[in-house]
Amino acid sequence: MSEKLRKKIEGKELKAFAWFSAALLIVSAFFLASPSEILEGMKQIVLSKDALITDYFKLAGHGAAFFNAGLVLIIGILLVQAVKLPFTGITMAALFIDVCYGFWGKNPVNMLPILSGVFLYSRIHKTHMSRYLYTALFGVCLGPIVTEMMYILPFSGFANLAATAAIGILIGLMLPPLSAHTASMHMGYNLFNVGFSAGILAFGIVCVMRSFALEVAPVFIWQEGIHPGITVGVYLYFILAFLYGLWLKKGDIRAFWNITRHPGRAVADFVIMDGPGATLMNMSAVGIIGETYILLIGGDLSGPVQGAVFMAFGFAAFGAHVKNYIPVLLGVFLSTFITQYTPVTAGIQIAALFAVGLAPIAGQFGPFCGIIAGFLHAAIVMYTSQMYGGLNLYNNGFSAGWVAILLVPMIESFMQRFKMRRRKKEVKK
Repeated sequence: MSEKLRKKIEGKELKAFAWFSAALLIVSAFFLASPSEILEGMKQIVLSKDALITDYFKLAGHGAAFFNAGLVLIIGILLVQAVKLPFTGITMAALFIDVCYGFWGKNPVNMLPILSGVFLYSRIHKTHMSRYLYTALFGVCLGPIVTEMMYILPFSGFANLAATAAIGILIGLMLPPLSAHTASMHMGYNLFNVGFSAGILAFGIVCVMRSFALEVAPVFIWQEGIHPGITVGVYLYFILAFLYGLWLKKGDIRAFWNITRHPGRAVADFVIMDGPGATLMNMSAVGIIGETYILLIGGDLSGPVQGAVFMAFGFAAFGAHVKNYIPVLLGVFLSTFITQYTPVTAGIQIAALFAVGLAPIAGQFGPFCGIIAGFLHAAIVMYTSQMYGGLNLYNNGFSAGWVAILLVPMIESFMQRFKMRRRKKEVKK
């Protein structure tokens, strides 16, 4: 029976898991709130500004936040299916980073203009949307710009709505070529490439806005503490993911450890390299590490933090694993002992989880370099958001890009020098 079921879902393992996750988010919403509370919360989510940091747990309630995250995930799954892309590691990374921001900044309304812009870009260039879908799914990180424009543009009624939609579409048109260019800047050592390109684009947009005296008001909405029921549910979800992966591998747990042999430098799609079973086990382990870290430091499992755990869970299919993530996570934590921040500073909690984007540095150059990368990430990320008024949700991706650009050439130069000296010594011998 078990073997027949495995054969039946062969090639659809991650698709089934994605749909299961979406259903779980929606069902969980109704355990956390009544239908009327969810409806009222969704109104708050859609109509409120979404700049960093807007915690949907605090703004709209846990039920509405879970429902919104479920809707965002369903949109992503349907788009992947519509363009007939296989469910691989990058798919899981894109879907679960959207789940992440379904808790703090993304909603079906502010996503639509940017998705439309990327679709228009593919039509103009006469290419299939499948080529740009992941850029689109990552690129909706600039959704807060769409929402913000509704409030600060000086037009009225329909004109304001049309101008806002046009700006969102323009963002979607600009992201594909910009993202293709920025990938070479950090050489694949930042897993959040679109976050880096989106930060550059957001900076330019905000500069233009300020030239017209259009200012973005700072936002900080944050839910303190933890929700015990959600925390237990998240752990059970990760355990189920691990058991599902183990079942797919017919009980061979060694497949989980095999993933750690990869440095993780992009493009490192673990589904293609090691299969969905091993990938799901790795995703589960990374997710558990992130959730447990926040509990150990006494942090807040707020919308942004809980969302960031799901993000790390997703990117464990596309470059991150236990061996290359722990050093960068440790680097962020250790930085708090000699800087003005504490481990429970809101931005540092998020940075520790998003440091997963720099995992390839630890994977390629060793744990010490990973710790340095995490340390530098913690320093940079606390100030980059000011450059674009919090309108790029992937602020950590932007910061990680700069860390890779600054750190990797230096590491490579010293390593090259060390290798040359070692060769000279060997020749003398």
